[in-house]
Amino acid sequence: MTPVDPHNVDPRNDDEFKVIEIQSTLTEAKKPESLILKEIEDSGYDEDSTFAIKLALEEAMTNAVRHGNCGDANKKVRVRYIVNPKQVTICVRDEGEGFRPEDIPDPTTPERLSLPCGRGIMLIKAYMNEVEYREDGREICMTKINPANT
Repeated sequence: MTPVDPHNVDPRNDDEFKVIEIQSTLTEAKKPESLILKEIEDSGYDEDSTFAIKLALEEAMTNAVRHGNCGDANKKVRVRYIVNPKQVTICVRDEGEGFRPEDIPDPTTPERLSLPCGRGIMLIKAYMNEVEYREDGREICMTKINPANT
């Protein structure tokens, strides 16, 4: 594997990423988290950045299982990631129909504030430096820049 320029990671190039594919269940969705968080810890990220990445990954995995694959355990969720001291890029892809992010209602409106769900995308955008939807909304790619190396 050739070294990756952390400022020029192309989410379309699988050769640059480690890949994990899991069954689409919430139990299986936790497996990539432990692997990725271990690499983040080993790469020198601070506690706040680690928390942000963990939360964003949990939300993306939950969305892929519940909303993308509609809880169908026969479908797969594919996680591609790169961790290095400069940044973390994680892409989560489901086998669902996809969606348009702009169609998701604003969770901060008064009528939605008391709902127990619907804040995942907002949290991902708040905690990650870059968020991009691809594959007609079936894939989210998220990047967190390590503040210790900026």
